[in-house]
Amino acid sequence: MKGTAVQIDLVSKQFSKTPVLKQVSLSINAGEFFSILGPSGCGKTTLLRMIAGLEEPDFGTILFDNIDMKKYPANKRKTNMIFQSYALFPHLSVYENVAFALKLKKQSKTHIHQQVLHYLDLVKLADHTYKMPSELSGGQKQRVAIARALVNQPGVLLLDEPLSALDAKLRQHMLVELDSIHDKTGITFIYITHDQHEALSVSDRVAVMDGGEILQIGTPLEIYESPATAFVADFIGETNFLEGEVTQLKGRYAFMKHEKLTQPILFDQDQPVQVGQKVKLTLRPEKIRVSRDKPMGNQENLNVFQGFVDEIIYHGFQSKFFILSHNFLFKAFKPHLNYLEESAQINWKEEVFFSWDADDSFLVEVLS
Repeated sequence: MKGTAVQIDLVSKQFSKTPVLKQVSLSINAGEFFSILGPSGCGKTTLLRMIAGLEEPDFGTILFDNIDMKKYPANKRKTNMIFQSYALFPHLSVYENVAFALKLKKQSKTHIHQQVLHYLDLVKLADHTYKMPSELSGGQKQRVAIARALVNQPGVLLLDEPLSALDAKLRQHMLVELDSIHDKTGITFIYITHDQHEALSVSDRVAVMDGGEILQIGTPLEIYESPATAFVADFIGETNFLEGEVTQLKGRYAFMKHEKLTQPILFDQDQPVQVGQKVKLTLRPEKIRVSRDKPMGNQENLNVFQGFVDEIIYHGFQSKFFILSHNFLFKAFKPHLNYLEESAQINWKEEVFFSWDADDSFLVEVLS
């Protein structure tokens, strides 16, 4: 099975004179697992429906393998869509649900039987072939919906928050299964979600949307480590924002004075800055190291601060520290690489040192 390349050029859409999509452009490669990530109401589902042919853009074009889709209705496009509600026929068995579309196309019984069994085996439901939807778990129902979509051999599989109705552990399991199915079929997957963990886990590339616009497109690593805007940094995981005025340049580094901190912050100039400019940095909590003792050794590019532990939240694999330093609250994640002995724990209200390398923050905005 071969995936279809999708090109979206300057697509705009309004509903009741309210802009929903604003000149959206993106290219999705054939066979790519591409996620569109953003908060509710950002326009991502509208964009997916346009790719499917269920909505028409006011302006702009949508192309499949360089062919303009304007003249092709939904039933003539090489797409299938999977919804979060499963949308199975309750009165039909698993087998009949998957076979339904092939029967409409008047395929032979032998071909239908072979295809249905093949795709049920692919989604690991061979043992549930003749069960009714009411006899299945939520995860199994979603697998049936996937098999039913794949049996049509689409070039593009559109997934609209397909796992949101599942519990957290099952959602993680289904993500792994989806990724495996994608690898086996070679179909282009376009995955809509508001959950950044889902998008980062399985995607080849991610587009982050807000307010009907694409803010950034990149690999999960690029989106997380090098966010294009403060919104992207905040939406993708947790972070610390540090704002202040540039006071000194030092090669490819610069110093910033934060209004609440008594010492300057050294950061890498991810984009050129000038003395006197106000800037905003993002600093991921896992980049911050927390200890009772002051870091030793070469500290040339190390930011070292002192503070008090204001709160500790234990998460099993890590602890989340909220550290108060000169009336500014930092978040830091400390992984539990070994069993925590009682004497090794850092306690609430304890004074600590915390540090991060100048390269570990990222300049997201030059404010003035």
